[in-house]
Formats: sequence, structure tokens, C-alpha cells
Amino acid sequence: MPYALFCQEAKLSKAYPTEADVWGLARQSGLVVDAVSDEERSEPRPVLDNDYEIRPCQPDPDEDPARNKAEAERDARSVLQLGSKAA
Repeated sequence: MPYALFCQEAKLSKAYPTEADVWGLARQSGLVVDAVSDEERSEPRPVLDNDYEIRPCQPDPDEDPARNKAEAERDARSVLQLGSKAA
């Protein structure tokens, strides 16, 4: 089952193959904050900012979650390469 980023009932991202894929994109976008999980665990765990959540979803009829992941990875590599050339 693919996953996407939601705010309330609105789907904000493309569908991706795994929940971990969406967490990675949310981190890159600055939507993840750390918060203490509870009294039993002292280490922080990732939490989405505002009312965002990652949920399973059906991909749109013309979308391919695997292709979305490959495009996101390619875009991330391009940004990293551009950043290293600017330094």
C-alpha cells in the first residue's frame, strides 16, 4: 500500500511505495521535528510539524509510486550536486 503526506483530509504529496519514503521527503522539506515520545523512552522520536500526518493512500489513476520515488531521489541528488558546486 502506498503512502503520502496529508493535512487533515487533503493529500499534500505524491504517493510513494513506503512510509519510510514519505518520512525521508518530509525530513528534506523541513516538516519533521523531534519530540520526546513519553516517560518510558528518553530519546526523541521524529514527529511531523503542524497537523501533518503520513497515511496509506491509493495512488491517483495516472501516478506510479515507484516512479515518484525514483524522481524524488534523482531530484535530491541534483540538489546535492548543485550545493557542492556552489561551495
